[in-house]
Amino acid sequence: MGGPKALARDAEGIAWVVRTARVLAEAGCVPVVVVVGAAAKQVMTELVDEPVEVIEAVDWQEGMGATLRAGLAALANHAEPVAALVVPVDVPSLETYVVRRIAADADPGALTRAVFGGSPGHPVLLGRDHWAGVIATAVGDQGARSYLRQHPPREIECSDLADGADVDTPDQLPAGHRPS
Repeated sequence: MGGPKALARDAEGIAWVVRTARVLAEAGCVPVVVVVGAAAKQVMTELVDEPVEVIEAVDWQEGMGATLRAGLAALANHAEPVAALVVPVDVPSLETYVVRRIAADADPGALTRAVFGGSPGHPVLLGRDHWAGVIATAVGDQGARSYLRQHPPREIECSDLADGADVDTPDQLPAGHRPS
């Protein structure tokens, strides 16, 4: 992407990390924990006025697994959340409707994943009962993939609400969006 995806900008010039945090907050997620890695100070600057808890994954170079472990460990310090809704920053079509549909399954034993046209996507809802198992298996760029293979999640179709596209390269950017 030419830089950290968190700093890519939508058509209104809003950093993806801010947009994603706002979508989660508007959907009723509390707390909203943002895990930063690459360009952490720049990303934190973007979030300074947002109602989020920022956690730095110091081992972010390891991949998505390090970020997921850091986020779940931070949430474990809060007594309230019964589940974590995991959303990477590179899903620019994410809308509150999708978040609410998946979050409706929130329960300590829940494992739920959004699917788009039958293809796995985000958000992924991890009930608190699964956090230790996810932390133990989240390595490299796999995130929760290994855990979810061993414990298949409930799949909820969301293609009527969004396309769920994960954007990894500049040529995949939606119209008006720009890389960091």
